[in-house]
Amino acid sequence: MPTTQPTEAIIVLDGVGKRFGDFHALKACSMLVHKGQKIVLCGPSGSGKSTLIRCINRLEEHDSGRIVVAGTELTRNMPDIAAVQSEIGMVFQQFNLFPHLTVIENLMLAPRLVRKMPRPQAREIAMHYLARVRIPEQADKFPVQLSGGQQQRVAIARALCMKPQIMLFDEPTSALDPEMIKEVLDVMTDLARDGMTMVVVTHEMGFARQIADLVVFMDAGEIVEQAPPAEFFGGARNARTQAFLQQILTH
Repeated sequence: MPTTQPTEAIIVLDGVGKRFGDFHALKACSMLVHKGQKIVLCGPSGSGKSTLIRCINRLEEHDSGRIVVAGTELTRNMPDIAAVQSEIGMVFQQFNLFPHLTVIENLMLAPRLVRKMPRPQAREIAMHYLARVRIPEQADKFPVQLSGGQQQRVAIARALCMKPQIMLFDEPTSALDPEMIKEVLDVMTDLARDGMTMVVVTHEMGFARQIADLVVFMDAGEIVEQAPPAEFFGGARNARTQAFLQQILTH
C-alpha cells in the first residue's frame, strides 16, 4: 500500500483549460502532485487524460489557468521550455525508439545531446538503467529484435537516463499483448517503490490499487473525482465514477 506523505507540490494545476477548435478538451482542471506521489489518471477514452499530461510536459499549450512544474510556471513565452522538459520523463503508448540505433544508442542519445555528457559516462548511465528495467543483455540489439514489452522497458530506461524529477506515462501498456503487460507494470511498480514522482494514465486498475497515492477520474474534460485508492474503489461518490468503475471492473 502507498505510504507517501504529501510534501511540497512539484506539479500544480490550477483551473487548466484547453481547446482544440470548438472541442473543449480540458475544463478548469485543478490538481496538486506532491514530490514522491504516484497519481493514476483514469476515465473513458476522450476524457482528457492524455491532453492533461501533455500539457504538463508542454507538448500541448494550455489556453487558460496555471501550470507550475518544479517551481516554474509554464507560460506561452517562457524562454527555456527545454530546461523544464528535461526534468520530466515521458513514456508513450508507442515506444518511439529510433529503429536505426541500438538499444544502448537510443538511451545514450539524449544525455549526450541535451546534458552534453561524455560518451563513457552516458554509456555507464544507460547500462545502469537497462539493468534497472531488467534487460541489460539487450543493449546491443536493435528495437525490432525486441518484444513489445522489452521495447517499452527500453523506453522507460531512456526516460530515466535524463534523471528526471517526474515521470509521466500515457497508457504505457495499451499497445502490448496481455502477457507483456505485467513485465512493464513490474518495472513501474519498482520505480514507484523507489519514490519516483509519477503521473500515470492507465486502465490497469489493479496497478492503481497497488501503487497509487491518489486516483483521479476524468470525464468530458473534467476532473470529476480524486481520492486515495481505498476510498476511490470502495466508495466513489460521483455517479459518473461509479458507472465507469462498474463497467471497467466487471469487463
